Amino acid sequence: MSDTRPHEALPDVLFKLNAVGVQFGRVQALLDCTLTIGRGERLALVGANGSGKSTLLRHLHGLVPAFSGQMLRPVPARQAMLFQRPYMLRTSVQNNVAIGLWLGGMRWRAAREQALAALERVGLAGLAERSGKTLSGGQQQRLALARAWALKPQVLLLDEPTASLDPAAKREVESLMGEFADAGMTLIFSSHNLGQVKRLASRVIYLEHGHVLADAPVKSFFEGALPPAAAQFLKGELG
Repeated sequence: MSDTRPHEALPDVLFKLNAVGVQFGRVQALLDCTLTIGRGERLALVGANGSGKSTLLRHLHGLVPAFSGQMLRPVPARQAMLFQRPYMLRTSVQNNVAIGLWLGGMRWRAAREQALAALERVGLAGLAERSGKTLSGGQQQRLALARAWALKPQVLLLDEPTASLDPAAKREVESLMGEFADAGMTLIFSSHNLGQVKRLASRVIYLEHGHVLADAPVKSFFEGALPPAAAQFLKGELG
């Protein structure tokens, strides 16, 4: 595994995975995954379909348990996760954001007010009364970002956040991700778009068949030496 980053020097460690394995039936989705993720990182997960990217994100978010190994959270942090196809409630755009805040204990009027502020943050305030189900794919992803931002997370996990979006919508979502990171939010995202990885990531992890085969700063990943499998993947994706 290529890793030029001194993990022991990371400030404010958020996640420390020690030989984590995740299994679904007979399928081993993650194998001996050992990682340290620090506050403020922009971490991109890359690899072919089935490499374990989504499973790793879901494990970090507590949605799937480890079959072996352990994950430590030395510095507990609020976090939110965006899925590739966000689920829209059958209600207004504003209520799609407000309901999560209300379920978290906020009074309904305050939740509605904070929801509108979140929609303004992602440029959707003008669609507040529209049904969330009627939005375009890009608008739905921005709404999902608003729902996450409204919860004030310190860590945002995103699973292929711009997959299937048109170029304009991709730029809008990327811009918001960059703004959130600039404000101090830790980003952990999977992507097949290596241009997006170059634009947004500070560190890249390459997975193959559940194994972490490369872990390097973004510049080293694209310009330095990599294990053969990772180098071949990069060549194929860029070719």
